[in-house]
Amino acid sequence: MAVPASGPVHAGRLSDLAYERILAHLFDRRLPAGAFVSQSELVDLLGVPVAPLRDALRVLEAEGVLKILPRSGIQFVKPGLELTKSTYQFRTIIERAAVRVFAETADEAVLDALATSHAALMRHIEDHGLNAYTNETMEVLESELHDAIIGALQNPLIDGSYKRMHHYLRLVRLERKITPPLVLRSLREHMEIIQACRVRDANAAEAALQAHFTAALQRHMGLF
Repeated sequence: MAVPASGPVHAGRLSDLAYERILAHLFDRRLPAGAFVSQSELVDLLGVPVAPLRDALRVLEAEGVLKILPRSGIQFVKPGLELTKSTYQFRTIIERAAVRVFAETADEAVLDALATSHAALMRHIEDHGLNAYTNETMEVLESELHDAIIGALQNPLIDGSYKRMHHYLRLVRLERKITPPLVLRSLREHMEIIQACRVRDANAAEAALQAHFTAALQRHMGLF
């Protein structure tokens, strides 16, 4: 079976390709959250052989993204209140420590670039509202800021755990309501974190991060 043009096949393992394609299909909703599919359906959808697909499914099951039901099929997780709360609890525990280190050690150029890109996106949303560009850019800025904060710890064990948690976060975000005021509010919360780090105030950076996660959880729960 030929592999679709959704991504080149490199020298890496096909199981890695299957892993990446499953997540990509989830995040762009070609595989709906909570979907129940058969193994053969996934083979056809992803364009990968059965053996590497099984390897990828086992990894994703260990990460909590899906459940393999013997002789039945594959059940993908559907985000709910408990997963949302657990995700933000994990982020809060890890990032409160990380942002203190980030505030004290981050390069000025990194902080300046983060502030500039956030300000530019805020102006764009205020002028043009939400569109494919703003949604994609918001996702990029979200990753750039929080990945930089986590990276300040220089801990590969935390990096790996955070990467798995990020899959849950993206699944949770599929269910969130998006409007210009809500996105601007999130960006302003990011700016509070960035500005605290620019003046090297670890206490203010931690407080701003905590406030951001509390507000984000409320937005996900529809409390705004």
